Amino acid sequence: MALTNEVVQQKLTEKFGDQLTAWAETYGMLSFAAPKDLNLKILQYLFDDEVLQFRFLTDICGVHYPDRSGEELAVVYHLHNLADNVRLRFKVFTDITKPDVYSATALYAGANWMERETYDFYGVNFTGHPNLKRVLNVDEMDYFPLRKEYPLEDQSRIDKDDEMFGR
Repeated sequence: MALTNEVVQQKLTEKFGDQLTAWAETYGMLSFAAPKDLNLKILQYLFDDEVLQFRFLTDICGVHYPDRSGEELAVVYHLHNLADNVRLRFKVFTDITKPDVYSATALYAGANWMERETYDFYGVNFTGHPNLKRVLNVDEMDYFPLRKEYPLEDQSRIDKDDEMFGR
């Protein structure tokens, strides 16, 4: 039996029920959202299940949604079942004032640098990470540059004509 998105969704729904939300299939990749406290349980299940076998972590990244009150930061996991060539994406959301998410480094060694980069640019604290410190930015930096908290350009500039930029 070939692994399909329907089989993945069915097995995850049987295991975790209605705790998993926002199911979507974009360009053939199944996506869903989960509570942040379940991220390790879901990753472990996806890794261990003999049918699912999502044993390759492709990427972990962060996203800042400033308009989503209480869940401004998202951690996005991209997983790959190499045997059946099936990819999967899932998100966990956290409050920007307490951005704590469990670390996946115990399950995927490659999560180490990905989580450090997500911390470095978005400020997500990965609980249980063996060495969570900045990896690309300077240690003295007291902000997280990829959060959408700052204007893209200097608003005080007078040498720009907004009509030239379609505004």
